[in-house]
Amino acid sequence: MAVNVFASATEGGNTAVPLGSSGVAATIDCPDLSERLTTVPQAARPEVDTELARLDQQIATAYGQLQEAARGADDGELDEAAVLDPLERERAATIERIVAAVDKAGDRPEGLDAEAACALRRTEATTAGAESDGPEQGQRQDGKEQETGNGDDADGTGQDAGGQRPPGNGGQAGNGPVAGDYAAIESVRPNAVEAPRRDGASNGSFATSCGVNAEGLFNSDNLIAAPGVGNGAHHFHDYVGNQDNDAFSSDEDLAAADTSCADRGDKSSYYWPVLRLQNGTVEQDAQSPGGGIEGNAGEIVTPAEVTLTFEGNERGKVTEMPRLLRIITGDAKAFVNGDANANASWSCTGFEDRQLKDKYPLCPSGSDVVRTFTFQSCWDGRNIDSANHRTHVAFAAADGSCPDGFRPVPRLVQRIVYDVDAPSLQDGGKTVPLFAVDSFPEQLHKPVTDHSDFINVFDEDLMREMVDCINTGRACGAGASPGPGQGGDPGEGAGEAPQEQPTGDPGANPGEDATDEPTEKPTEKPIEEPTGAAPTEEPTGAPQQGSGTPEDDARQTDPASPSAEPRAATTPAGAADDRSAAEAVPGAEGDAGAREDVAAGAAGEPRAPQGGLAETGSGLGLWPAAVGGVLFAGGCVLLVRSRRHAR
Repeated sequence: MAVNVFASATEGGNTAVPLGSSGVAATIDCPDLSERLTTVPQAARPEVDTELARLDQQIATAYGQLQEAARGADDGELDEAAVLDPLERERAATIERIVAAVDKAGDRPEGLDAEAACALRRTEATTAGAESDGPEQGQRQDGKEQETGNGDDADGTGQDAGGQRPPGNGGQAGNGPVAGDYAAIESVRPNAVEAPRRDGASNGSFATSCGVNAEGLFNSDNLIAAPGVGNGAHHFHDYVGNQDNDAFSSDEDLAAADTSCADRGDKSSYYWPVLRLQNGTVEQDAQSPGGGIEGNAGEIVTPAEVTLTFEGNERGKVTEMPRLLRIITGDAKAFVNGDANANASWSCTGFEDRQLKDKYPLCPSGSDVVRTFTFQSCWDGRNIDSANHRTHVAFAAADGSCPDGFRPVPRLVQRIVYDVDAPSLQDGGKTVPLFAVDSFPEQLHKPVTDHSDFINVFDEDLMREMVDCINTGRACGAGASPGPGQGGDPGEGAGEAPQEQPTGDPGANPGEDATDEPTEKPTEKPIEEPTGAAPTEEPTGAPQQGSGTPEDDARQTDPASPSAEPRAATTPAGAADDRSAAEAVPGAEGDAGAREDVAAGAAGEPRAPQGGLAETGSGLGLWPAAVGGVLFAGGCVLLVRSRRHAR
């Protein structure tokens, strides 16, 4: 069976383009079996996890075959069955092994064999900025949205300054991103609000400072989703905190490992897909699985700032997280799975009242890209993990309430800042490179696939300290700053459930859908749109201004799922990211009293100062000492002279 998988709307409508010269604008869409496996007997989990990872490898291989077949086609057609039929056979055999493993340890799952078949998902592309007499750019003639291409050049050859760029789905490796994956943050209306806090809410916060992965700890494993499987993620992660995290790390390994956190009692593992510049750079992983081999190419960007803050609950006290609790927030396969579990927010410093879900932000000059993850904060009280790594935790509802049988625990908010410029979409990123997160190859680096992972390896004393701090309304930990609800009027808003994505294809044109208005909560009162002037642009590291404290302004929410409203909470832009202020306090390390309330807002890893001492303020504390030194020296001279005169 042959199918035309690429068409162009740049010249008079849907004209077929030979795949050999244009590349394939398509991806492989397979059912995610983990969504069905919500209950797996503990004895069967190791085998099931291994087989699920095998399914991911099969899809990655098939996507590579699809790209190769597209490059070799010279008639605008592709033999779809040649790619999909072998994939279906492999998946069927793997699913049969999963069924047998579960059946051996418990009840036999039914209906999984129907999940073997995959489809070729068309993502037809146009050239960014191209003019057409046909349908409006980003629309097919049938009215459905289509991808906006990367616009390498007018003739579609994909040539750029770095050499031959594989065309088709955009990006340095030919599998994204495309121009339609970006939106100007200034075109987004303010849509972030804060949940109301009741009397008795836990208003404190606990910040842990674990650096920015300046040492370059990366791998393409995923200890949570694919334990015991090398390259289980098929994309590279940044790691901060625990320094012994790979697919083969045991609980004992995690407990015995070193940590990059300033407080040595925090050996937790925090990790997320790396961000890359599509600038032609050949990275260390260019020929590695999970890296360039699987379409994750370009220069890895080290974050300028990472803030890790644990917050409280809007209606009551929080309880301690169990040791080794595992949480994944977001969905690495959201482009083909749908956005039900998508939960990442993108914004820019100075504009964090505006959050994007399925677009990368184009930030104005002087503003940095901000990536925010708000984790589930309701725990089932029993399990540290679940078969699909989701059902043991849940998001709080709009008012902070947890589902029946769940209890509130500290809510982790990760805020990651990058000093990257807005890419030049009109020339496909040749002038200023595109940026994107690593992804599974077939997910095409879509921003909606962003996700983050956390394993709790706090020591018990420090976890108790965290909970006490949050429940008593204090700001504690390395780089502490006032918690939500402190020092300002609570805003209107809601809880933290995964964000409902704006209507439309994630690959739509910049400014469409997500950039229009805040999405309303389907079952609740709509969010009132903030009024007043748009926020002024501020330099990186400056607290955001608004109606309350910087924390009130920075801790933000977003449109809701049917059961609850999402939160795109952030911590102040000036919050510490690397080093505890306790390091500067003699005896602070290991002393719980010293850890609390240390230098609210203390800076993290220092950046190079700009300007002279007077300009940076660094010299203000030195002038009194300098003047005193001069006076002291003058006094000594006068004393010597007076003694000589007396003689």
